[in-house]
Formats: sequence, C-alpha cells, structure tokens
Amino acid sequence: MLAAFVVLYLAVSIALGLYAATRVRGTRDFITAGRSLPLYIVLAMVFATWFGAETVLGVPATFIEEDLGGLISDPFGAALCLILFGLFFARKLYRMNLLTIGDFYRDRYGRSVELMASIAIALSYLGWVSAQVMALGLVFNVLSEGAISQQSGILIGAAVVLTYTVVGGMWSVALTTFFQMIVIVLGLFYIAWLVGDMTGGVMPVIAHAAAHDKFNFWPDLSAIAMLAFLSGLLTMGFGSVPQQDVFQRANAAKSENVAVWGSVLGGVAYLLFAAVPLFLAYSAHLIDPAMVARLLEEDAQKILPELIKGHLPLFAQVVFYGALLAVIMSTASGTLLAPSVTISENVIKGLLPRVLSDREFLWLNRAVVTVFAVLVTIYSIWALTHDTRIHTMVENAYKVTLVVAFVPLVAGLYWSRANSYGAWAAIGLGVLTWIPLEFLLDEEAELGAHFIGFGAAIVGMVAGSLIGGAGARKASGEV
Repeated sequence: MLAAFVVLYLAVSIALGLYAATRVRGTRDFITAGRSLPLYIVLAMVFATWFGAETVLGVPATFIEEDLGGLISDPFGAALCLILFGLFFARKLYRMNLLTIGDFYRDRYGRSVELMASIAIALSYLGWVSAQVMALGLVFNVLSEGAISQQSGILIGAAVVLTYTVVGGMWSVALTTFFQMIVIVLGLFYIAWLVGDMTGGVMPVIAHAAAHDKFNFWPDLSAIAMLAFLSGLLTMGFGSVPQQDVFQRANAAKSENVAVWGSVLGGVAYLLFAAVPLFLAYSAHLIDPAMVARLLEEDAQKILPELIKGHLPLFAQVVFYGALLAVIMSTASGTLLAPSVTISENVIKGLLPRVLSDREFLWLNRAVVTVFAVLVTIYSIWALTHDTRIHTMVENAYKVTLVVAFVPLVAGLYWSRANSYGAWAAIGLGVLTWIPLEFLLDEEAELGAHFIGFGAAIVGMVAGSLIGGAGARKASGEV
C-alpha cells in the first residue's frame, strides 16, 4: 500500500513536469523560464536549492554522530550562501541579463576564463546530484523492505528525475518544486506533530540532546580551531555562490527585486526549517534507542526513515515518504539542469564550427542533460560501493568552486581593476596550492587544503590584476 502511494506521487510529479514542457518555446524558456516567475515560486525554488537528501538524511545523521558543530557547512554555510547571494550578487547579475553564470566570466574576463570556470562549476555538481540520486535509491530500498536494491533504486530515481527535467527544463523545475515544497512543509510539520506526541513534546528531545553535548557549536579559542570553523562555514557559504543552480533560480525571477528577496527569504526559510528533520531524527533516541544503537553501527542515515516506518501509522508514512521524495527530486531536478546548461552554453557552444539555431541549441541542452544524468548514475553507484556518505559528497562538492570561481566572481563585480591576468593568476595559484595539499595534508587536518587554496586565489587575483594591468598600460604607452 505504501509503495503504491509513492508510485502515485511519482506519477503526479512526472505529469507536472510534462505539463511544464508545454511552456517551453525556446532555449531561454528551457533555461530561465522566460524570466517570469513571481516571488512565491522563486522563494520555493531557492528554499529547495539545498533542502534535499542532505538536509533530511545526511544532516540529522551527522548531528546524531557528532554535534551541532558538525553541521557548520550545512545548514549554516548553505543558508549563508543563499542570503549572501541575494544581498550582494542577485541584483548585479540579474541586470546583466545572462543565460548562465558562466556567461559572466566570458563577458568580464574572456573566453579562456569562461571555459575554465564553467568546467569547474559543472564538475562540482557531480557529487551533489549524485548525493540526491543515491538518497532516492536508499528510499526505494527502505520502502520495498530490500526487494529493490539501493543500486536499482538509484536507476529508478535517476530515470524519473531525468524524464521531467529533460522535457521541461526550468519550467519543470519551477512547477514541480512549488508543488513539492507544499508537500514538504505540510508533511514534515504533520510528522513532527505526531512524533512530538510520542516524546512528550519538543523539550524532552532538546533536554536529551543537551545532556549529551549535542549543542556544542563554537570552536575552541585557538587560531587553528577558529580557522577550521571558518573554513567549514565558508566552503559552502562562499563556494556555492558561483553556482548555476543558485543563479538560475534568481535569474528566472520576473524582476530584480524578486530575485533579491526570493534568495534572501529562501535562505532564511531553509535555515529555520532544517531544524525539523533534526528534531525528527533525534527523537528516535527517546522512542526506540535500540534501533538507534543498531543503525549507528550500520548506517545512521537510515534512522529517520526506519523510525517513521516502524512507529507511525500508514497515512503518516505516506506523508513522510512523499515529502522525502519531494525534497530529493526538487533538488535533483534543479541540480541536474544547472551543470548541463553550463556545459552546453559555456563549453560546447564555443567549440562548435557554426552558430546553432535556437531549436538546435535547445536539443543540445537536452542531450547534455541526458548524458550528465548517466554520469551521475554511474558515480552514485560507485560511491555506494565505496560507502561514501551523502554529507561527505555534498561537503566535497563546493571545494572546487571556492578555489576556482568565487574570487573572480567577487572581484569582477566589485573591483574595477580586476582583469583577465588576475583571474588566471587566481585560478592558477589557487589550484596549484590546493591540489598538492589535498595529498600532503592529513584528512583530519584542522585547516582544509581547499581553504588554503582559496587564500592563494585571493593573492593571485590581487597580484595578477595589478601587475598585469600595469604591464598592459605600459605596453600601450599610458605609463
């Protein structure tokens, strides 16, 4: 019965995506939804940017195994990214009327920087989208009580998301996400109300967590510890700013004010609502401590799904798994579209011998979406066989954009002297510092190699722009 309701929900999502395809008249409709979306839909899409498998399964598992400080990258860093994007980036980028975030690097620094930044941005999505698809596999495995393996579930989930994303593009993302966000908010609040009755309310859960030091958040008062804390916050807080999925949600707004406030309010909503899955998962300590102990040895990400399946009535299970599928698919569809259109627009398009018609370019985007979905599926199965955690996959996704893409974006928008020399120096020095340190530093090092690479990128941008700019002026006879 539960599986039948879930199949029905999947069918409704696909139907919405196929209906959205009727609104696609060309490439701009496919990528930006015609820049026509109102505030409530933009807010829902921004909220859904990060509210996926990571928030419902990965973050609660990390909180149970570690403490609140273990969540510095997500939800705190993720919410910081969305709020910062709205306040400092959305308005400027919206006014430029770009198709992708990669277009900014071309307009500001030239084709070569566009190519390098766009490849880095696209690669960063491999782990993020794979985390969503792997979570779909986990859900199908739990729902079928093992009859569907997690690998088979990955294949099913990837096929469903691909179906409605490839036909409707951003319109599919917008309409399905709005529907899915309604399911998420109402569904998880209803589940929280039921679970609260079983635990005696919210306060007993908070008291248990406090007694076990789960609210430790701030680092020790030492330079290394504070830098490590800052690194965890900014890896996602800064590293995910130059991302196509964040940009495309704001860029689809009907005005620059909608782009700004949709991003800011979506980030605030994400941070607040991320507390609900934490409460639900940690409640298992009071409801079924034996199950928690068993799953901590096996896979902490299964604690919340098993709690719902083992202790709540059928209707509540239908609501929860519908909400869980909603959060995963809403995130997966947008993050599948984002790297695909970046590859099409900023990598492949410039390498072709002739200019494509709009119809040809639309079909190129759809072909790349399909190919990227296949790559994501393969990587998800590989990650599953190597016991890679969802939280780890998400944390690693934005190291490359922090080192390669963030500094040129900020400098290009806010420093008039930034130039292509500085952009190349930032990318080159950042990468050449970061990659070797990934192998030389211990995995448990307080300060991540990527954060050191980020610092090197800042030095490269300043030095390269000043030296290169002075050299260019001298060659032209200005000095």
